[in-house]
Amino acid sequence: MHPQRLVASGRYRERPARLAGAVLWTRTMPVTPVRPVLPDGCMDLIWARPPDAPGRLFVAGPDTGPHPADADPGTRYAAVRFAPGTAPALLGVAAHELRDRRADLADLWPAARVRALAGHLEAAHAPARALDVWAARHAAARPAPDRRLLHLVPLLAAGTSVADAAATLGLGPRRLHQLSRETFGYGPKTLARILRLARARELAATGLPTAEIAHRAGYADQPHLSREVRALTGLTAGALLRG
Repeated sequence: MHPQRLVASGRYRERPARLAGAVLWTRTMPVTPVRPVLPDGCMDLIWARPPDAPGRLFVAGPDTGPHPADADPGTRYAAVRFAPGTAPALLGVAAHELRDRRADLADLWPAARVRALAGHLEAAHAPARALDVWAARHAAARPAPDRRLLHLVPLLAAGTSVADAAATLGLGPRRLHQLSRETFGYGPKTLARILRLARARELAATGLPTAEIAHRAGYADQPHLSREVRALTGLTAGALLRG
């Protein structure tokens, strides 16, 4: 599962990245306000280039609620959104350290290394393409993510309980919670809620009625869906699913 971000306006495009499971996206901020970014279990490496200013490299950590999408109109973005659980191994930082944060890459990596990448993107004719190539090459040189934790995503997305998922992966509940925080930014119960929300958004795109979306996504009933949408996004279920 690799959910799409909610975008209400602005020139936004995405396509599969060279790195398996990742998405390359670009955006130019409009003059009109845009909706916040919603939790999806992912982390992003983002190059933001304001008008008439140098670009900035930063990491969008895993969110537990809506995050404002504020930037000057005309700001251009090129970014790689990593599949859930894959960014910490690539970036060399535990996901929970970046939960609900937007952190400058220079706070995580040596300054010279960040300057080299920033200069490469600044000079590139197509920064998005350059970032895409760089991410794939960098990932190939990094340790692979823990496969057990990557298997947690489809298990929880399919409605498997946390206890059963831990048993399937051969992990105790406490160890699973610890590894889940390091890999996804939060424990498996929160991850399950976010994955279920992503499933509801996917189902909404098919035009199903809200009650059917709630049933197929694994909610107890439609009020349960409404409560979870409000808690995780700050929106009503109707506003989210219409979006």
